[in-house]
Amino acid sequence: MKFSEFRNGMVIRHEPVVLSEEEMIAYAKLYDPQWFHTDVAKAQEGRWGGLIGSGWLTCSLAMRMTVHAALHDSESFGSPGVERIRWMLPVRPGDALRLEITVDSVRVSSSREDLGIIRWTWRMYNQREEQVLEVEATSLFDLAASPNS
Repeated sequence: MKFSEFRNGMVIRHEPVVLSEEEMIAYAKLYDPQWFHTDVAKAQEGRWGGLIGSGWLTCSLAMRMTVHAALHDSESFGSPGVERIRWMLPVRPGDALRLEITVDSVRVSSSREDLGIIRWTWRMYNQREEQVLEVEATSLFDLAASPNS
């Protein structure tokens, strides 16, 4: 989507993506090698009663889904950060996760007319419609890159 297509209050959706145990373990071994993400047998005996996905994997999947649903052909060039990340429930192998993005605000910078700013909230739900993730993020757009912005 181009910056000019975003509207306050609009909702953008991405269809469910299923996470396999193998994907979850491979990600965790590289980036979050805690036993409850990598050791199936030990995780079964742990507090969560089984393997759970890294919260960072969930965030990474949300980012991928956001790119596919909204940013892939945009003028987006980065982010100054996120205001908040919440992991409400653990993600399990085989969960089908869908993303729902609400655009909270769309504006052009008051100090730079070639800079678009979007604040949005990403919410991820599992196949039982239980919310597993919430991210409040800001994205920056290079309005000089597109004459249509």
